[in-house]
Amino acid sequence: MPSTRVEFPGSQGAALAARLDTPEGGAPRAWAVFAHCFTCSKDSKAAAYIARALAGAGFGVLRFDFTGLGGSGGDFANTHFSSNVDDLVAAADWLRANHGVPALLLGHSLGGAAVLAAAHRIADARAVATLGAPFDPEHVSRQFGDARLAIAEGGEARVTLAGRPFTIRRAFLEDLASQSQQDRIHALRRPLMVMHSPQDGTVGIDHARRIFEAALHPKSFVALDGADHLLDREDDARFAAQVVAAWAGRYLREAARSEAAEPVAARSAALQSASSAPAGASWPAEALGPADGWLRVEETGDGAFTVRLDDGRHAWLADEPVEAGGGDRGPNPYELLVAALGACTAMTLRMYARQKGLPLEAVRVALRHGKVHAEDCAHCETRSGRIDRIEREIELRGALDPAQRLRLMEIADRCPVHRTLHGEVDVQSREVGVPAPTD
Repeated sequence: MPSTRVEFPGSQGAALAARLDTPEGGAPRAWAVFAHCFTCSKDSKAAAYIARALAGAGFGVLRFDFTGLGGSGGDFANTHFSSNVDDLVAAADWLRANHGVPALLLGHSLGGAAVLAAAHRIADARAVATLGAPFDPEHVSRQFGDARLAIAEGGEARVTLAGRPFTIRRAFLEDLASQSQQDRIHALRRPLMVMHSPQDGTVGIDHARRIFEAALHPKSFVALDGADHLLDREDDARFAAQVVAAWAGRYLREAARSEAAEPVAARSAALQSASSAPAGASWPAEALGPADGWLRVEETGDGAFTVRLDDGRHAWLADEPVEAGGGDRGPNPYELLVAALGACTAMTLRMYARQKGLPLEAVRVALRHGKVHAEDCAHCETRSGRIDRIEREIELRGALDPAQRLRLMEIADRCPVHRTLHGEVDVQSREVGVPAPTD
């Protein structure tokens, strides 16, 4: 499978070395980001085997070295788990801007903990999978042995890991201890695959149980029976990749490289804004109503008004413009409202044209919302003050005769959202997730 060397800026400004593995002779069905194990690299046996197997299954895979490791620049001594998460988000941003959306996040060992921590900052990731991941990132500090005391007291110490010396600083331990991983897993709201070997002597199988129990459905568990923690055997790594590919195919859309250029670049800035939002505690999904049919809106904590919208399949941002005190990181509420009307108009016209066999080649709808004086509206019942006005311009392309054009314009006013805006709407609100009173 083709494997191309690339690099991109990491969270600390250093260039991160990476490889892009792609299918032979065709565009990837979807793109994935792979995060390697603690102090490993993108070229470890597990990373290489898994990336090639996923490419063989039609995926494009970006695997990269975290700051200070492998071929990446920067000083490992200045990194910690949070910087690894930031590097992972930077990798997803680069992939999105240059090739396609990072639909699948896959992490091995501490890289698995990193993808669980980063998922809420990668709005377009559709599925998450972990391999031998610890439930609590702090588990990795056990590899430091007696050096933990020296690090805590002296500020840093040299630790030998996998036969190589590394400088570990107190900030690294403090950062590990500050991670609220259980809350992140519980609020993941993405399909999750947990893979773990029952014979893993480095990260015990109980970690997989705790991850699985903390997550909400849809979630799956697969035992990598007989595999070691590092997945050094090609058969074990390829099996894991093949299972992930088959499982992820249920949740990921086909994403050809041709989609990446225009649409991805256009929305890249907004999605990167979502990626830069602080971790913040997310509300438990069940507190906001059942998943099916519900749209969830949650503050990102980045900016005065920025919110993240998530319907379980798609995620996007909304915000207020700068002049209104916002950060302009997404459309404002009224723009979302007229967008719904415009989308519904175009879809309704297309459905009608197909049913009637009309030669409608293309539909374009332009909309604008504003406030006008009621007295300027001849057909409005309200006669004083100001009213809302939505201007809608519809362009119909094709060899349509005047009667067909007139009929399509009539049909435009019958789209469901148009009817909702003109009809009686009953909005029922209730508070959820209220803490129980304490004595």
